[in-house]
Amino acid sequence: MSAGLQVVFEDEHCLAVVKPAGQFTQGDWAPPGETTLEQDVRRRLNPDAPESAYVGIVHRLDRPVSGVLIWAKNPKAARRLATQFEKRQTIKEYWAIVEGVGDSPSTRSAGSGSAIFPSPEEVWEDWLLPADSSGVVRSAREGDRGARRAVTRVLRDEAERIPEGCLWLRLWPETGRTHQLRVQSASRGMPILGDATYGSRRVFVGGVALHARALQVRHPTLSTRLVLAAPLPQSWEEQGVVIPGSQVSSR
Repeated sequence: MSAGLQVVFEDEHCLAVVKPAGQFTQGDWAPPGETTLEQDVRRRLNPDAPESAYVGIVHRLDRPVSGVLIWAKNPKAARRLATQFEKRQTIKEYWAIVEGVGDSPSTRSAGSGSAIFPSPEEVWEDWLLPADSSGVVRSAREGDRGARRAVTRVLRDEAERIPEGCLWLRLWPETGRTHQLRVQSASRGMPILGDATYGSRRVFVGGVALHARALQVRHPTLSTRLVLAAPLPQSWEEQGVVIPGSQVSSR
């Protein structure tokens, strides 16, 4: 078993764990001496022969992002979980600490860099291009070649303690575009704290202040609802972020 792997849920069909900020989800990019989360999961499932363990990857998190991830333990579970993500049948809630105050709530037009503000939530709708050769995603206009629609519901909430000049956002992405939340926040003058790629001018030790707080899926064989929640990393409090309560909204 890998040291430090934080398990949220496990049975014979799936395993949900907390990904630390700064760790790759999978791939061959981990620096020497580091492991990907997939490698850690494999070691948990089969310590003697990790490479022989079946690990179904149905979604991912960016390297600097922390939070909950679910893995399938067999092909049937992988197919059924992947289908839920593809058909947008899952509910994902992220918590973010962002710089600045963003757009005025009077902004009501849709499109790149704009927001629609039904009370008490906002709906962000944008068109995003695929990542370029440097891995950066950029906003576009509807109809631009390669642009894909990105939609996120957002609630600006009140934190118990937060760094000066920042806001706490709760975000529910309805689409799953690369770097979606990071680009949408930045395009509204609210880069995620520590996300220098998208304009943050401040440091957030260990990664960026974006956390996959909760994931709701249907169990791949029982069809019961699983509500999987990842506690905030201790580093958030150490950097001045205290969020009241630990409830997970069903939305």
